[in-house]
Amino acid sequence: MENFSIEQLKAKAKVVRRHIVEMTGAAASGHPGGSLSATEILVALYFNLMDHNPQDPHWPDRDRCILSKGHASPALYSVLSEAGYFDPSTLKDFRKFGSPLQGHPDRRKLPGVEASTGSLGQGLSMGIGMALARRLDKKNYYTYVVTSDGEMNEGQTWEAAAMAAHHKVDHLIAFLDYNKFQLDDATRVICDMEPVIKKWESFCWHVQEIDGHDLKAILNAVEKAKKVKDRPAMIVAHTIKGKGVSFMEGNNHYHGVAPTPAEVEKALKELT
Repeated sequence: MENFSIEQLKAKAKVVRRHIVEMTGAAASGHPGGSLSATEILVALYFNLMDHNPQDPHWPDRDRCILSKGHASPALYSVLSEAGYFDPSTLKDFRKFGSPLQGHPDRRKLPGVEASTGSLGQGLSMGIGMALARRLDKKNYYTYVVTSDGEMNEGQTWEAAAMAAHHKVDHLIAFLDYNKFQLDDATRVICDMEPVIKKWESFCWHVQEIDGHDLKAILNAVEKAKKVKDRPAMIVAHTIKGKGVSFMEGNNHYHGVAPTPAEVEKALKELT
C-alpha cells in the first residue's frame, strides 16, 4: 500500500468514523464507542505502516493485524473496505443474517481478516503464534495486535505476555487501545490494572506511551518498536471512547448501544 501523509490519514479517519456511525445505526446494533477509539490506530496501520496487498489477501509476506477486541469490528471493516479488500457498499449489510460482516470478525468469511476474534484475551496469543511462524519460516513480516482495557483483566493476556518475552519474540507489536472503559463501567471500577506501563515493563516488553489519536505519534512509536530486537513491543495508546462524536465521547452507554436515527444524523453533521 502507498503511504499516506498525516493529512490524508486524518481525512481517512473521518471517513472511517462516518462508516462506523452509519453501520451501527443502520444495524441498530454494534459497538460504536470502542470502534471510534481505535480508528486512528487501524488507519495508521493499514494506510501507512503495514505491508499488505488487498488484491492478494493471503500473500505470505504480508504484515498481519489481529483485532483482539473483536467487538470493534465496525472500525476494522471500514478500514478494510477503504483499503480495497471489498466494496464499501457492503458495509450496509453489517450484522445482517448471511452477511460476511458479522458482529465479530470471522476470517473464513471476509478477505483481510487475519483472525476470528471476540472472545477477549485471545488475540495476543494468536499474534505470538504468527510471530513465531515468521521466525520459523525466516520471513520478515510484522504482526500487530490491537487489544483493549477489558482484556487486561484476562489471565491469558498475561500468560501470553510472559511467553512472548521468554521466547524473545520480536516482530510483534501490540497496541493497547486504552480508553479507560470496558463493558460495564470504567476499568478502574471493574478491576483497576494500573500501573499498566510498569506491568508491561515488568514482563520485559519494550513499552511506549502515546496519545492514541495522534497519528504522527502512532507512526513514530511503530518505527521505534521496529528497531527492538529479541523482545516484543507494547504501545499503550491513550484514547477516548466514542472519539469524534461529541455525545459519545467518554460515554460508556455507547459501548454496545448503537446510535438512533436522530443521533446518526447529528453525528454525521459533526463528521463532515
